[in-house]
Amino acid sequence: QVQLVESGGGSVQAGGSLRLSCEVPRINMRRYDIGWFRQAPGKGREGVSCITGNGWINYKESVRGRFTFSRDTSKNTVTLQMNSLNPEDSGVYYCVAANRESAQCTLRGRYDYWGQGTQVTVSS
Repeated sequence: QVQLVESGGGSVQAGGSLRLSCEVPRINMRRYDIGWFRQAPGKGREGVSCITGNGWINYKESVRGRFTFSRDTSKNTVTLQMNSLNPEDSGVYYCVAANRESAQCTLRGRYDYWGQGTQVTVSS
C-alpha cells in the first residue's frame, strides 16, 4: 500500500505564497506518476500538476507560471510551491500517485493512491 503524507497549506491573502509537501515513503519514485489535485467547495476534483518518474512535469493552465512542482528522490518527497495565489486556488489539495511509467503524466486520468488532503484558503 502506497502512503502519501501531506504537509503545508494554510490561509493566506491574495497574492501570497504557500508551500505544500508530500512524502511518499517506500516507493521508487521513478516508477510512479505523482501529482496534486484540488477540490473547491461544491466543485469536483481537478488536477493541478503532476510529474512522471522521468521528471516530466505538467501544469493546469491556470497555475502555470505561478506554481512550481519539484521532487527530491533522495527524500521521497514532492513539493508544490504556490505563488501569486488567488481565491480561486482555494480548496483541499491532495497528493496523488499512480504506479505507471508515463512519458507524460495526465491531470485527468486515474490515480490509485490519495493523501488525506490539506486545506488551502486564499482570501481576497
